[in-house]
Amino acid sequence: MKRNSLSSFSISLWLLFTAVMLQAVESAKGKYAHMLFNELFEDYSNALRPVEDTDKVLNVTLQITLSQIKDMDERNQILSAYLWIRQSWYDAYLKWDKDKYDGLDSIRIPSNLVWRPDIVLYNKADDDFSEPVNTNVVLRYDGKITWDAPAITKSSCVVDVSYFPFDSQQCNLTFGSWTYNGNQVDIINSLDSGDLSDFVEDVEWEIHGMPAVKNVITYGCCSEPYPDVTFTLILKRKSSFYIFNLLLPCILISFLAPLGFYLPADSGEKVSLGITVLLALTVFQLMVAEIMPPSENVPLIGKYYIATMTMITASTALTIIIMNLHHCGSEAKPVPQWARVIILDYMSKIFFVYDVGENCTSPKIEKEEHKLEGGYGYQRRHKEGRSHLSKRNDNCDLKEKLNGNLNESYGVHGENVREAANCCSCYKMLIKNIEYIANCVRDHKANRAKGIEWKKVAKVMDRFFMWIFFVMVFFMSVLIIGKAA
Repeated sequence: MKRNSLSSFSISLWLLFTAVMLQAVESAKGKYAHMLFNELFEDYSNALRPVEDTDKVLNVTLQITLSQIKDMDERNQILSAYLWIRQSWYDAYLKWDKDKYDGLDSIRIPSNLVWRPDIVLYNKADDDFSEPVNTNVVLRYDGKITWDAPAITKSSCVVDVSYFPFDSQQCNLTFGSWTYNGNQVDIINSLDSGDLSDFVEDVEWEIHGMPAVKNVITYGCCSEPYPDVTFTLILKRKSSFYIFNLLLPCILISFLAPLGFYLPADSGEKVSLGITVLLALTVFQLMVAEIMPPSENVPLIGKYYIATMTMITASTALTIIIMNLHHCGSEAKPVPQWARVIILDYMSKIFFVYDVGENCTSPKIEKEEHKLEGGYGYQRRHKEGRSHLSKRNDNCDLKEKLNGNLNESYGVHGENVREAANCCSCYKMLIKNIEYIANCVRDHKANRAKGIEWKKVAKVMDRFFMWIFFVMVFFMSVLIIGKAA
């Protein structure tokens, strides 16, 4: 027990001694850090380029880490990104011997105390021209200064929306010195591309790379070269949101347009359906126009909307024309012979269009009888009626002749002869009235048969255009998906 208590006591003493020594070391380092700071910045100026020879080039190493894409404004063509910008260079006037300062090899000081390269974003599209964030810099004993500063940048980006919402964008971030030329400050890439290890996944865009390229440009104002580093951010849009909210509703609505041909003409909703679909697509077109920039490049989904709206406009116009054919009455001309052969005989069978009350199981004899009644049957009954009436008129004339012969031969006069004459005249009037009624009924049936033929023509044309527009909508939908792929 005594040995255990002694061992625990010795461990406690050792820990206490270690803590005291560490604190003493820290306090000693803090003392040396204050001494070092006072000696370094006693005669230091951050206004001049820190090189011993003014003809010597100061190399600045640049590294960009992309942390997050905050926004992509396609209409104004501005990319907002959250970056970590690391710059490192050597200051010839900020060196020390670390052995003289108890092995102190680095200190952290405010960045506004040292000289900093004026590296800015060339394609900046922000109204705020404030100074960079004054974060601390890490100063090493050999004069190397490392400055890490976060920044929210807004850069101009040429947006190509030709294949929206299946588009890819390339946005450039060009960094360079604003006042120093290449003979004074040279920019060196730390890596061949931007650092994406700490990137926060975006809900709308996928990052496919951020290559970096150094450029040396001679501007028209100056003869000296000006180097810069351009980071190209390659973005791929995640199109699921736009597929389910813009493209898929348009496809479903466009498939409603051909169904307007399937509606009965007497329902009164054929034209209103086409106009309703057209208005719905106009709303989606306006939504896309609000997102896209006003450029000459029409997006792929916009082309699909325009093509669909053109198709619906044509289908509405054809519906109006077909409705006029449907409502042709007695004043219309008969159906032409070519229309009878092509539309009524062949196309009606292809598209399974039958007469009212007729289906595919109706006997063929009934159809032929119906045709006879509509065409040659009327002429046959008309001839039979006229021959029957002519026979009755001949019988009446024969009775008159017989009555006249009786009167001449036997001298018969009186009420019997007058009654026979009156009966014959009444019979003539009755025959004329019956003939008039029969002609009216025949004319009515002929006009009705003509109207039924025009209605069948309209119904066949409705089915024909319905399948035509269904095929067009299908191929347009496949085409836009194929172009996107």
